[in-house]
Amino acid sequence: MKNSDETPGGAAAPNGPDGPDGGGTARRGRTAAEATRRLIPPTASGRATQRGRQDRVSVAVYAGDLILQAGVVHQLRQRPEVELLPESEADRAQSSLVVVDRVSESTVKLLNRLRRNTTTRTGLVVGSFEANSLQTMIECGVAAVLRRAEADQDRLVHLVTALARGEGVLPGDLLGKLLDHVGSLQRTVLDPRGLTLSTLTAREVEMLRLVAEGFDTVEIAEKTSYSERTVKNVLHELSTRLQLRNRAHAVGYAMRHGLI
Repeated sequence: MKNSDETPGGAAAPNGPDGPDGGGTARRGRTAAEATRRLIPPTASGRATQRGRQDRVSVAVYAGDLILQAGVVHQLRQRPEVELLPESEADRAQSSLVVVDRVSESTVKLLNRLRRNTTTRTGLVVGSFEANSLQTMIECGVAAVLRRAEADQDRLVHLVTALARGEGVLPGDLLGKLLDHVGSLQRTVLDPRGLTLSTLTAREVEMLRLVAEGFDTVEIAEKTSYSERTVKNVLHELSTRLQLRNRAHAVGYAMRHGLI
């Protein structure tokens, strides 16, 4: 006669299916897991893995020396949000990180080379800034900056994901310097020439605002003290440069982009 506490395979379950050793619970857990696996098609897990890979930010790391590079790579390699690319695949990176002690001539050459790759955005992890470093970084297309002293794992991941989303990152003091720099550029260089930082000149902005308010060519000429011919030429040149169909299209474009 069989022992009622034996399993189908003949092994004893000392305290019954729900005994202290949890044997019954373990068997039920295995049974449920097996049933779940049977219900999920084999390709589903593959698709989930593929989606996970697609959600990761691809990153290429460049550094002034191997020690700097190894430190940043070690930090990023531990995070599942990041896909570190080998040098042979660096051109397809969403984010490029340049890690240096300071912005030197060789750094500028590297940043300018990376700038030519329109598929990636560049961030800079730097030890110290010199007086002209901010303008140099702007000219080289750097979109995000992090001080090396603050470059822990979370900040590095935030930097590369922000770059991939098209955002910029700057330390607070550098942001203040950047705003001061832009304001000074507008006042001392652009204003005297009737220019702005947008794609439109001050004269074009003024005329588009009048068009948006419903004024015709004659009225715009009177209000701006330009000839009718000048008004027509300015608006025509603007429409041609931005590939706009007519004045209404030009007004819509300027409003959508916050230019007027």
